Amino acid sequence: MFEILSKSEMAAGTIIRFDIKAPKIAKKIKPGQFIILRTSETGERIPITVADVDNLGETIAIIFQVVGKTTALLRSLNVGDFIKDVVGPLGKPAVIENLGTVVVVGGGTGIAILHHITKALKKSGNKIIGIIGAREKDMLILEDEMRLLCDELVVTTDDGSYGKKGFVTDPLKRYISDDDSIKEVYTIGPIIMMKNVCKITEKKKIKTMVSLNPVMVDGTGMCGCCRVSIDNETKFCCVDGPDFEGHKVDFEELEKRNAMYLKDEKESLLFSVK
Repeated sequence: MFEILSKSEMAAGTIIRFDIKAPKIAKKIKPGQFIILRTSETGERIPITVADVDNLGETIAIIFQVVGKTTALLRSLNVGDFIKDVVGPLGKPAVIENLGTVVVVGGGTGIAILHHITKALKKSGNKIIGIIGAREKDMLILEDEMRLLCDELVVTTDDGSYGKKGFVTDPLKRYISDDDSIKEVYTIGPIIMMKNVCKITEKKKIKTMVSLNPVMVDGTGMCGCCRVSIDNETKFCCVDGPDFEGHKVDFEELEKRNAMYLKDEKESLLFSVK
């Protein structure tokens, strides 16, 4: 059993942060790795990438958006409640090196994953240019935390309600056009966003890393649900990833596979709130 030590609503009541007491995981987990949790004995197993670890190595932070029954049940939990199972660390950690100038691009709840990786990139001595975005101001998360880590930070919103109006790809185009010192781009967010970032960076041949989020069940490579095509080879995101070189990812296939259960997710969410 894993106790919830703090809970906060980060964006319009649909994006929630939990700090969970999990010392064994906290001491081992590295940026880019994830956990799988169950809310109860009969609950669904869901993967969530860890957003942060406290300095003492006692707690992990997870940030999730309510999209289906299990995340709705998670939101109903409060400080002092317990999560039945939390398993991790899972997946391969992000490869962190001192490269020079790195651009980190995050959208939506992907910013939570990007935050943990950005901390490590900064600690390794890189200059960090950050670009984060959301549909609207109320959906933006971790701006202050990212601002502390980035040498430069640009914020965008689709509707122009905050920061620069437009998509995260707009400032990215300007940066890679004007700055030849950029060695790597790390992008995490919706599939369409990561795909478009990779299209832009591929033209300049800038290495681009992405964190993929396919449908996943067991998290150990046994079920095969999270298979993705990387450079025309089948990989399992849970054991071979979740990070991959973006220019090698078959995003069209990933989009189709992830869309298979959208209708079921919406129906399960409606059922859970009745």
